[in-house]
Amino acid sequence: MRQAGRYLPEYRKVREGIAFFDFCRDVERAVEVSLQPLDLVGTEAVIFFSDIFVPIPAMGVEVDFAPGPVIAAPIRSRGQVDALTNPDPRESVPFVFEILRRLRSELEGRSVPLLGFAGAPFTLAAYLVEGAGSRNFSALKTAMHREEAMLRALLDHLAEGVIAYARAQIEAGAQAFQLFDTWAGLLSREEYAIWIQPQHRRVAEALADSGVPTILYVGNGAHVVDCMADTGFDVISLDWRVDLGRAARKFGDRVSLQGNLDPGTLAASPETIRARVGELREAGRSARGHILNLGHGCLPETPVEGVRAFTDAVRSLQE
Repeated sequence: MRQAGRYLPEYRKVREGIAFFDFCRDVERAVEVSLQPLDLVGTEAVIFFSDIFVPIPAMGVEVDFAPGPVIAAPIRSRGQVDALTNPDPRESVPFVFEILRRLRSELEGRSVPLLGFAGAPFTLAAYLVEGAGSRNFSALKTAMHREEAMLRALLDHLAEGVIAYARAQIEAGAQAFQLFDTWAGLLSREEYAIWIQPQHRRVAEALADSGVPTILYVGNGAHVVDCMADTGFDVISLDWRVDLGRAARKFGDRVSLQGNLDPGTLAASPETIRARVGELREAGRSARGHILNLGHGCLPETPVEGVRAFTDAVRSLQE
């Protein structure tokens, strides 16, 4: 569901003493921690280590991490949007593609797919307008009503950047691409249809000829699953609050599903985790395809043995 990281002691050891953005730019370390979940807990795919904000500074935005993204000058005017650039990501963040190329080389012969990812336009805009993470993103919601033209221009600019970034990742070796819209669940169904769904469709359409599967994740998105299924993505990754069985029955003939174990369940006993995995397998059986996964990323305090119990349980279904 998410990059390697916070729950693994081995990750924290590699991460020690280096600023987060510097860590993302360090090819050797990024490759090492990308492979850790494969080698340490038995995942069946590798998602390259990075962050959704890695390509943003090159657009002309000053970003720091404290620990989440903090924007030095939040975007509140059309002039600020017009001042943004969209450089070729191959030139502005070349380390990203070196990480992907190195990982493809490392995975040669292991029959393990490599996943690329990016933040969705709306989630990136949420941070850029608000200035940092927030519980309610009041500045963003104010902009929706008072600075509509500015916000639409910002979303369009970010969509262009996301599409170019995704294409460059695929060119460098990503074998599937996942779009993370962490904050899209902030909006109602009606607002999602107006502000977010068109951008999701735009990204899906732009990548339709890429030759790789595309995956869409919407955080807190139980109320917009039907809208997600109508975006053109090949797979919709379900938040843990979604009824997987209902989604499989209603939309599983149109899209494949990913998910959606509550990450908190990884603190349970191996027996409980195995039982829950079995329930999810049955719930998703009617879908055209189902990737057993979490319904959100692992929390920092997630016990490593719980992650192993999950991957062991999933693999046991294939025996």
